[in-house]
Amino acid sequence: MTETLKIGAAVEQYAKDYLTAAGLSFIASNWSCRFGEIDLIMLEHDTLVFIEVRYRKSNSFGGALDSIDQHKRDKLLTTAEYFLNENPHWLEHSCRFDVITAQKDGAQKITLDWIQDAFES
Repeated sequence: MTETLKIGAAVEQYAKDYLTAAGLSFIASNWSCRFGEIDLIMLEHDTLVFIEVRYRKSNSFGGALDSIDQHKRDKLLTTAEYFLNENPHWLEHSCRFDVITAQKDGAQKITLDWIQDAFES
């Protein structure tokens, strides 16, 4: 496993732990299909939450949230639709898309920012 993949897995685990501590229930991680992958799928009360986790070492080329362009959003929406078609028992729940951005602060500690309803216009 490359260093980048190790960091990505660690950040996703950190995000999962953070969201679980905030009261969300874990459903799946790295759920993938032919359309794409969803980093985390969790449940908050009666809402199914699809979560994209983004990590950036620096903001030199834009922040983590800036890296989610319209093409990536479309892929996430299509992947979530496929998840719901494959798991119809979740269809009765409302859904939302959140983003967790992660970056290292000056002390090399990873800080998270949880953006709920990230794709809401």
